Amino acid sequence: MTEPITVTHIHGESVTVASGGVELLAYVYKPDADPFESLKPYTHPLRTLAGNAVSGYRPSDHRWHKGLQMTASHLSEQNFWGGNSYLGPDQGYQRVEERVGSMRHDGFEEFTVTDDRLRFAEKLTWVENGGQEWAQELRTVEVHSVEPAEGTWAIDWSIRLTNIRGEELRFGSPTTAGREMAGYTGLNWRGPRDFTGGDVFGPGGRGGEGETGASDLMGTPAAEAPWIAITAEHDDVDGHSTLLFSHAPENLSQDGGAIHASHWFVRSEPIPSVAFSWAFFEEFALPPGESFAYRYRVVIADGAWDGDRAETYLKSHGW
Repeated sequence: MTEPITVTHIHGESVTVASGGVELLAYVYKPDADPFESLKPYTHPLRTLAGNAVSGYRPSDHRWHKGLQMTASHLSEQNFWGGNSYLGPDQGYQRVEERVGSMRHDGFEEFTVTDDRLRFAEKLTWVENGGQEWAQELRTVEVHSVEPAEGTWAIDWSIRLTNIRGEELRFGSPTTAGREMAGYTGLNWRGPRDFTGGDVFGPGGRGGEGETGASDLMGTPAAEAPWIAITAEHDDVDGHSTLLFSHAPENLSQDGGAIHASHWFVRSEPIPSVAFSWAFFEEFALPPGESFAYRYRVVIADGAWDGDRAETYLKSHGW
């Protein structure tokens, strides 16, 4: 049984969703941080139905990490991730302010609220540091399935990106630039300190931590692991929370609009982070006028889940 939600829209700034007296999320589309952090919309805070925080914001190690947000770490020598840019094995990470781009909110094409669901379609423009408009995005976000009996609620997030630059756009990651197993890019979640050292798992019981602190699922193709989850025990309350990240079925095939195979970027040490990486090991090019599309689901849950619980949830919710 789903519960009602309350949506508050501060026009020109943010959208918040609450249920049962708990603010579940805030989607901020007018960011006001340092432009070096790559100004773009972000979702923070994220909370479980019990009110436990499950997102991090501007942590001391990476000020440009902000909850759940769409990114592109390497895009035709621009950085829509934020912070230092990886310039290759010889130079490493450098502060290059003229490489940092931004995403501009242009308005809502749709904004629909029902008793138990919010759906909005947001128009954005990706702007390189010098002011040139490179891409137009139609982003759809849905908040739904608030189920107190299950201790869960969900976000569906989709992107359709069109190249308006006039020449191809090349998407990559630090790994495509020479840094091993650092293929972060795309929709990214940064967890709070509580999730450091959390338990990472995927289909078939896969998971655990490798010698570098990265999950054994790091770099796994989405076709082999269409979902992963991370669970952790909180510091300030007695209890666990779990986040479940899942690709929509069409992401696993180019027939569904996915231009390139996705892989997982996932760590719980030294920082908790998950990204639906669309360019982990290899660059891909988006020709002028062409588009690509992906769709994702993030489930926020109270309690410590295991693989069976994750599989059952996804099957019962038609995913």
